[in-house]
Amino acid sequence: MFAGIGHFVTRHARAVLVVSVLVMIGAGAYGFSAFSKLKTEGFADPAAESSQAQQLLNAHFGDRADLLFLITADSGTVDDPAVRQAGADLTARLSTDADLTEVASYFGTGAPPMRSADGWHALAVAHLVDDSTEVVDRLRERYTTDSGPIDVALGGGAAFRTEATEQIGADLVVAESIAVPLILILLVFAFGSLVAALLPLALGGIAILGTFAELALFGSLTDVSIYAVNLTTALGLGLAIDYALLMVSRFREELAAGADTADAVVTTVRTAGRTIVFAATTVAVALSVLLLFPLYFLRSFAYAGIGVIAISVVAALFVLPALLTVLGPRINAGRMPWARNRTPSPVSAFWGRLAGAAMRRPVLAGLPVIILLVLAAVPLLRAEFGTPDDRVLQTSADSRVVGDALRDQFPGDDSRAIEIVTAGPVDTGAVADYATRLSELPGVARVASSAGGFVDGRPTGTSPADTAFAMPDAQRLTVVTEAESISAEAQDLVGAVRALPGPAGVEAEVGGAAAVLVDGKDAIGGRLPLALALIAITTFLLLFLFTGSVLQPLRAMLFNVIGLGATLGTMVLIFQDGWLSSVLGFTPLPLNINMLVLLFVIAFGLSMDYEVFVLSRIKETHDHGAGPAEAVTYGMARTGRIVSTAAALIAVSMFAFGTSGVSFIQMFGIGAGLAILVDATLIRGVLVPVGMRLLGRYAWWAPGPLRRVHDRVGLREAPSAPEPERVPV
Repeated sequence: MFAGIGHFVTRHARAVLVVSVLVMIGAGAYGFSAFSKLKTEGFADPAAESSQAQQLLNAHFGDRADLLFLITADSGTVDDPAVRQAGADLTARLSTDADLTEVASYFGTGAPPMRSADGWHALAVAHLVDDSTEVVDRLRERYTTDSGPIDVALGGGAAFRTEATEQIGADLVVAESIAVPLILILLVFAFGSLVAALLPLALGGIAILGTFAELALFGSLTDVSIYAVNLTTALGLGLAIDYALLMVSRFREELAAGADTADAVVTTVRTAGRTIVFAATTVAVALSVLLLFPLYFLRSFAYAGIGVIAISVVAALFVLPALLTVLGPRINAGRMPWARNRTPSPVSAFWGRLAGAAMRRPVLAGLPVIILLVLAAVPLLRAEFGTPDDRVLQTSADSRVVGDALRDQFPGDDSRAIEIVTAGPVDTGAVADYATRLSELPGVARVASSAGGFVDGRPTGTSPADTAFAMPDAQRLTVVTEAESISAEAQDLVGAVRALPGPAGVEAEVGGAAAVLVDGKDAIGGRLPLALALIAITTFLLLFLFTGSVLQPLRAMLFNVIGLGATLGTMVLIFQDGWLSSVLGFTPLPLNINMLVLLFVIAFGLSMDYEVFVLSRIKETHDHGAGPAEAVTYGMARTGRIVSTAAALIAVSMFAFGTSGVSFIQMFGIGAGLAILVDATLIRGVLVPVGMRLLGRYAWWAPGPLRRVHDRVGLREAPSAPEPERVPV
């Protein structure tokens, strides 16, 4: 099959390139519409009780306030005459704004909960007629300019979503402006030739344009998270460069061995192309398990990631060989001064010596690495989990400023509240009884309902507006707690509220931020064992088909899990405990469980990607009669430089997102980059040779029945025997 692709491309190289250019022009034009179609939500399970509660609240009572206007006195307090007059004028303007409805403010109601404890701040709330980014930007420009004795900052859910979307776009520009020049420099050093260095970058450009077009398409068909833009762009750039690096290196190797251009291209596609397809399949399989989860934040990366992989593979199998056919020996044009007098060689004496040393002293080499990785994984045992709020943005963001003020200065802030809504009418007496019992639960500060307010089982005498808490066919109750929504106390309170019998004859649905977190953890935790089992089974099957061994897949998965555990444990230290927070500019928080799952899946897939790179050459050498030690040494010498260079390139692409203004994007970028470097050095360089040495002659073993299965369905397109070559060990 792969040889057939190679022959086709060499015969129609220019036609393939023309079609590719036309497709990329169309993809680029269409792809820029992606940003207007993607969303910032997706962290909630739509079938969960908290989501059902929010739907009932929206249907019967209207959505909670979309926007919060934090009004700050330039001097004095918000009760000073000049400040009160400016606040009243602002309230009047808000009330007549065509973009807003249901406006309420401290200066109109005098409600104590809308005044901060220190008296410097007051609140106005409003509902958006249209919550699009354009409308929110318009309102920010309209009301957050200098307003005399008061300053106004825009916050709330809609403002947070808008700022997050804008931050994503800005992060993408910054990350690519850092990553692309560094990657080009690394490629030039790796190849010693400007022309050879530009080819992987060109393939990366194709992957990025294809990614945007794919996200635009999926955004038109279903809900897709805006965060998929950054992460799949980094993944697309990295994978495309990885695959191009492997193809270009093999092509130059064939040319150096005396093959003509057409034969070199065919051999490259037949050998490196096969490796790429297997490697890409392992990453795609890992990403596909994200489809099991009901949260569309995670599902978005399955849609986008699998598409990115497919684009990268197609480009590597068709576009790149066409470019190699046209260029031929000119692939080495633009030689750098240090490379002009040497013949390009993929052999690395360093990686050969490292493999040889590890195999001679397997316990001495492997045990310290395993101890180090296990110790790094220990902090994962105390990981805490949360859902994103405005604190994932930097402290200077307007919605973050408003959120911090609410948490610090407004003890009556209802954003922490647990919301309860009934699915039918309830009489006042039953509401009062239910609210009384709710107010007696540990951790409840007060309960608001249509029957009044309640504290510690006693009515407070307050009587809220009926339309806020009572409708003919529904009742709403607000359980206010001083505990943070992401805290264990708030999550325990959600469980206690749900365990408390509701009003007789109706169902009471429990929602709010803490309930969303509880339901999100349940949605992920309930499906995680199945996802991990599917990853393990499919990875085992793919590596078995690739190697014919039942022990190689087990060894590969064990080492990868150890390495990933170390990476995730390090993320706990950095992003939960706050190591490097002052350097990276984020607020330590409980970890986003969605991002941890995503990081594990993608890092596992990329680890298997490099596993296939290394195993392909080791297996190829073994199949031509080399002994176990010779096969490992030769294979590592031939692939070590490629894997380490590829890892450095994709790590640069990932680490660039450490500059993001969204903390969990930083976590993903730094975590993925670290996982890749750990895998390419400690795992591939030390533990793989150690594992192969310990397995010895059983490294390629399989039971007779499975061996016969592999003989029938295993994919083989072996090249001619490699030239004998001593590798220094």
